[in-house]
Amino acid sequence: MIDEIKLHERTCIDLGIGTGFHSLGLGEIFENLEKLHGWELIEDHGVNKIIKKYKFSNFKESLEFVNKIGEIAESQKHHPEINVGYSHVEIKIYTHRINGLSMNDFIIAAKVDKMLETFGI
Repeated sequence: MIDEIKLHERTCIDLGIGTGFHSLGLGEIFENLEKLHGWELIEDHGVNKIIKKYKFSNFKESLEFVNKIGEIAESQKHHPEINVGYSHVEIKIYTHRINGLSMNDFIIAAKVDKMLETFGI
């Protein structure tokens, strides 16, 4: 059953033009936020997004983390907005095509958090 598969084990699906996908409702958003650690829901210019900030010891670690996020994003063909500083990284995720949140956003968030568990810093 798909509900038993953890978010970080799932694969993003193509939300191509004409597929009929719509933004998740608030109930689904909060249900999926409960499966994540430290992610917050924000509204940015009328669009629901999820966001999380990570702290690191230095700029090199921040960049290494961003590069790992890039590998995840490329493999899933779903790309977050990333803000990187000396000792921090902020990730903001939403689905541009539907101008809101889809399951893909929660899958990427879970994959990023899972990767951080084995990041080695």
